[in-house]
Amino acid sequence: MLDRLRGVVERAYRRHLRREIEDVPAHVAIIQDGNRRYARERGADAPDGHRAGADTTERVLDWCADLGVAELTLYAFSTENFERPDEELEPLFDLLEAKLREFADADRVHDQGVRVRAIGDVARLPERVREAVEYAERRTAGNDRFTLNVALAYGGRTELLDAARAISADVADGDLAPEDVDARVVEDRLYDRPVRDVDLIVRTGGDERTSNFLPWHANGNEAAVYFCAPYWPEFSQVEFLRAIRTYQSREESWQRARAERAAALVTAVAEAELAEAHAVSRRLRDRIPRLDTDTLTGPIAGDGEAGSEETDSATETTDSRGETVGTDGAADRSRGETVTADAIETDPELAD
Repeated sequence: MLDRLRGVVERAYRRHLRREIEDVPAHVAIIQDGNRRYARERGADAPDGHRAGADTTERVLDWCADLGVAELTLYAFSTENFERPDEELEPLFDLLEAKLREFADADRVHDQGVRVRAIGDVARLPERVREAVEYAERRTAGNDRFTLNVALAYGGRTELLDAARAISADVADGDLAPEDVDARVVEDRLYDRPVRDVDLIVRTGGDERTSNFLPWHANGNEAAVYFCAPYWPEFSQVEFLRAIRTYQSREESWQRARAERAAALVTAVAEAELAEAHAVSRRLRDRIPRLDTDTLTGPIAGDGEAGSEETDSATETTDSRGETVGTDGAADRSRGETVTADAIETDPELAD
């Protein structure tokens, strides 16, 4: 009864999470950790844990197809894994070979349009695994709706070092100019396998680290990261949806941050423009009184030049009869004569 109730609650919660998801990452990368610990806790051997984890991988592919994820990268075997004992490595290589061939022949893989690719130093793997990789890639080469990258003998630092060495060799040979080295040139030399930027990294098993996984594609894109406690064989669809929700929350936070930065930029520009407008306004106000004074003094000056110094310095002028009179004289328009102000006071006709 309790298990049935738990199942009902989980299904309801799963539907709730699914409704909340609107923004889906294009590329999800998963570090499948905890297979061996899962087996040990159940009294089994490590290969049993790896086989249980392979079943989870198949379920995750279905979940990705349901949500519309375009690319999935699985950290199946790292360069550090070569240091494990042979009694663990050989069964793991057997499992990788079997699953790659089984997957390549599965009808649902071709129905979903899944293309399989291996990334990493595949040449270090046993021949039987390399042949299985080639078979899976060849069988699914025509599919183009979903890409499954299987990271085999993979190490992010090694990947970048190999790319740097290849670029250095091309520059030394004169095939590449140093100034032409850019992000595209680096990406072209990352195991010759183009991988889109990672949007979300998921790690199971409780450890909170990304373990040298896709540093160029994940760190360069500031991928969201979701750590969870369940071992890989226990990884559920609920946990997967929570991971997607983490990515969505990160995207929403980024959008808010970008909007806030844009608003702050607009405000700063507006404040600068406003300050400049105030400065221009003050300069105009300082200029306007002087312009008005100059304009008003122009007609008063006798020679028609605004603000002429001759107006202030001149002391006398000559009337029509050759007589000199003061500049305070007023012109009698009817007689064409220039007279002084004293004359106006003594001459009754002028006073009228």
